[in-house]
Amino acid sequence: MTTPADNASGPLAGVRVIDMATVVMGPYAAQILGDLGADVIKIESPKDTARIGPIHRTPGMTPLAMNVNRNKRSVALNLKDADDAQRARDLIGSADILITNMRINALRRLGMDYESLAADNPHLIYTHAQGFRPDSDRAELAAYDETVQAASGLLDVAQRAGDIGKPVVLPSIFGDKVAALTIVYSALAALVHQRATGQGQLVEVPMADTMLAFNLVEHLQGRIYEPPMTDTGFPLSMNVGHRARPTKDGYAMIMPYSPKNFRDLFAAAGRPDLAEDPRIAGDYIDTRRDGTALVELMESVTPNLTTDEWLRVCTECSIPVGPVLRLDEAADDPYVREGHLLDVAEHPTEGTYRQVGVPMQFSATPASIRLHPPIPGQDTDDVFAELDEHNEGEAA
Repeated sequence: MTTPADNASGPLAGVRVIDMATVVMGPYAAQILGDLGADVIKIESPKDTARIGPIHRTPGMTPLAMNVNRNKRSVALNLKDADDAQRARDLIGSADILITNMRINALRRLGMDYESLAADNPHLIYTHAQGFRPDSDRAELAAYDETVQAASGLLDVAQRAGDIGKPVVLPSIFGDKVAALTIVYSALAALVHQRATGQGQLVEVPMADTMLAFNLVEHLQGRIYEPPMTDTGFPLSMNVGHRARPTKDGYAMIMPYSPKNFRDLFAAAGRPDLAEDPRIAGDYIDTRRDGTALVELMESVTPNLTTDEWLRVCTECSIPVGPVLRLDEAADDPYVREGHLLDVAEHPTEGTYRQVGVPMQFSATPASIRLHPPIPGQDTDDVFAELDEHNEGEAA
């Protein structure tokens, strides 16, 4: 029997992944592995909230579900049903990697915890991600991106940087997506070990721990020392002037970092006198002391040039700059078009739609989009027929 896995390309061709996860974090990680060539089989939960929403052409095919489930085959199994649970175990037995974000006690009740599955499949890489560490007193908290942003300090630094009265959630599901990327590189590291030794292992990726470590890279600052030298918070990011700059015809993200950047910017704006400011005369800017004032000074002159003029000037002077992309206009942006980041495709049930492109490039083993996002359970019969054929071949 020829299967989609037989035609796979990419660095992970020949690797099988079981996606036993819901919503975004686990499915997004599994999709990335699929983009890299893995054969990904999604065990569909009867109720995956990513498949529920008002925007769809076919029930279950919401934009969010379509953006985290391509390059997968979908099988419908109710893990609370004994027969379906056994079929799931059989399928997992054929896999290299399992990804799940169910809470630990639910997995134990289902007999789907690491200890239970590894007994029959010792080479399995069991990648488990939930909100908080399974051995902590927060293990059973229902974790969502907003609660993880709060628990990781992200709301705190956003409140302080924005100089606003209340902590606010950043308008992107950072916790889910950062944890998904961590799942990917953790599973790949375990795969290297598995290929060398034949040994699987349990990989835990708690969202709160992952996001806290992610945030502290820059924001720990002087608190890295004991006793502390300064408060937490990376000065450049915490500056209230960390925003797009007004230009003559719109906005641009102009980010001078060095004193020379500021001096070149003021000269280009027709204000060489400002380049003599003593705060930018040396090799270092005291961002905590002078950052806000320098931003206000810069924004008083950025309207002197158009956005395109600033892009040219900043490129010539090596000043960090970027246009402000409006998402509604992304499909028409030349950079997006040339990178095939929002190409039009034809889905067998959903019709014409935009595919979010694969952002990484490999010269020898290119990643690819081989399978459209599946409707729930569409591949159940094919996947189990393939598994039966494989098992019969091994028995013979």
